[in-house]
Amino acid sequence: MRIAFFSPMPPARSGIADYSVALLAELSLLAEVTVIDRAPGNFNPADFDIAVYQIGNNSDHEFVYEAALKHAGVVVMHEANLHHLVADLTIRKGDWERYVRECEHDGGAAAKAFAGRVRALEVGPDYDGLPMMRRLVESARGVVAHSEFVLSRVRESGFRGPSAVIPHGAWVDQHPVAASYEDSRNSIRYRLGLEDSTPLIGAFGYLKPYKRIAETLRALRRLVRVDPRVRMILGGEPHPDFPVAQLIRALGLESNVRLLGYTPVEEFSGYIAACDVVVNLRYPTVGESSGSLLRAMSAARPSLVSDIGAFSEIPDGVCLKVPVDQTEEQLIFEYLHLLVSRPDVARGIGNRGRCWVEKECSWRIAARKYTVFLERVISGAPEPVKLVRHAHSRAESRNGAATAVADSPAPVEVEPESLLQWCADPAARDYCEKHLARLARTLELTPQGDASQSILEMGSYMQITPALKFQLGYGTVRGCYYGRLGRSDRKFAASVNGQEFECLIDHFDAEKDTYPYEDAAFDTIVCGELVEHLFSDPMHMMSEVNRILKPGGHFVITTPNIISYRALAAILESYHPGFFTAYIRPNPSGETDARHNREYTPGEIQHLLTGSGFEVVRLETGPFRDEPHPEFSWIRVLLEKLELQTYWRGDGIYAVGKKAGPVKERWPGWLYV
Repeated sequence: MRIAFFSPMPPARSGIADYSVALLAELSLLAEVTVIDRAPGNFNPADFDIAVYQIGNNSDHEFVYEAALKHAGVVVMHEANLHHLVADLTIRKGDWERYVRECEHDGGAAAKAFAGRVRALEVGPDYDGLPMMRRLVESARGVVAHSEFVLSRVRESGFRGPSAVIPHGAWVDQHPVAASYEDSRNSIRYRLGLEDSTPLIGAFGYLKPYKRIAETLRALRRLVRVDPRVRMILGGEPHPDFPVAQLIRALGLESNVRLLGYTPVEEFSGYIAACDVVVNLRYPTVGESSGSLLRAMSAARPSLVSDIGAFSEIPDGVCLKVPVDQTEEQLIFEYLHLLVSRPDVARGIGNRGRCWVEKECSWRIAARKYTVFLERVISGAPEPVKLVRHAHSRAESRNGAATAVADSPAPVEVEPESLLQWCADPAARDYCEKHLARLARTLELTPQGDASQSILEMGSYMQITPALKFQLGYGTVRGCYYGRLGRSDRKFAASVNGQEFECLIDHFDAEKDTYPYEDAAFDTIVCGELVEHLFSDPMHMMSEVNRILKPGGHFVITTPNIISYRALAAILESYHPGFFTAYIRPNPSGETDARHNREYTPGEIQHLLTGSGFEVVRLETGPFRDEPHPEFSWIRVLLEKLELQTYWRGDGIYAVGKKAGPVKERWPGWLYV
């Protein structure tokens, strides 16, 4: 599917620009996407299957709006009002005739008469009462909204075509890799001059009056009288019609509230993570969603929202809803007091919020729903089809956590001891016994095969290689190992039960050579404990793996976890954090195993896969050896106290990627200088 994607992009100071960046990271794995971020000079809709228009209510979206009127496609309505955008296109350019026509088209004779008064400068535009959506949705092939609230307003404007509610994406899948640790929770609190125990409340985004900032500050003044330690940060540009600094002074909150001004997106998440509570109120509303709210919930921060519009559709229990009535200020105070005085309650709400966005709103889920809907529009399916819901959950374990989607390969149950039957050599058996938990978990995550399918094991020591045939069912099993390109060895193994196994082991340099296989040669590739040994160019391996995998094929990768509980304990006890940091003494035979050159974090493995054209269908951490680690429990307690993540802390990383397209970035900045 070829998509023309119209949207403003950074450095535009637009929430929709940030939205588009995050969505495109996943959508481009599922479709061929061309981004158009300015007025196209020679756009030809025949070059694409569908055009998608990200529509917002400001001048950043002028070119998107005009293109959508000229070339029908799917419009994404981020809110149920475009009056400011239409005014920018007409009034601000002196085109009063068009403005009056658009008002009449949207609201009839009464709206035309009112527009005449606007033109005569008797009144201001009816921004709230006249949504100005009719012209756009009449020309659309389909409409996407983030809530039923917005979609109902679109229907009221006369649209009767295909539509879908696709929630605003959440950043649960996009863990920072090269993001600066200077922007972490505790570093930002230090820069703000705050103790770890200081209750910190935050409100983020453009500081417009309708975000209930005045009501929040009045509630904060009451809270400060109860707990003078409380502080608040306001992250966003002040609105010219809302003198927030003056209000802060008038309420006597100068020492409790800090205005941050515009905050770049790179620092935005850090400020949210530094908070104990995030306030995200608004009234009136036109159904807009909030990227800052989704970031707060992704970071497991308890949030306050107004019980109105799209926010009323958020399930109870994952945030606190404030009614917009005479009780508003009182409830803001009571909720803030509850959350800063009861950290356990705050953690519970924050964790439920994260679980909800993880299950319903991840960018991966949003991208999947886009492709399902767009394919429906392209095909002209007459009946609405239920969008596929892809479950996405994290299951905490003793040593780590798992992330999976519903269409990830079904785990295969493996009896670990069954692997020992192929270990006739005492040294091989000793190694296998020590690493049995890791080897068994690798097999469990590898998709089941059949006689028609082929699998390649990279770095094969023949420990799990026979099981790829006899337990997973692959008809063709091949292995590879470091060596001179062109050399292949035929390896044999016999089990204690009398089974015999043989396969070819091909030799080459995984970082330099073109692998000796045809394009799309394998259904599955297993790469266990290899990537950490690579010396100079891991993306060469990833590029070659992408080439030799069939479309939709799976890549299983395991490697030590440099941010495990064990690694953190080592650092804090003044030891090296690496799992295997020693140099290897030269072997008299001349063949010496490669040492670990770089160990990875789970987030880095995720980025390694996505940058190489893979969709991550499973990512988890867990033990290398099946044994408890009570000696590291103090690390978990410390992380919880500092409100740092406690998932993905197992000794080993286990990931499965599904080939979704070509390599996206040959030299990613987080990995190469």
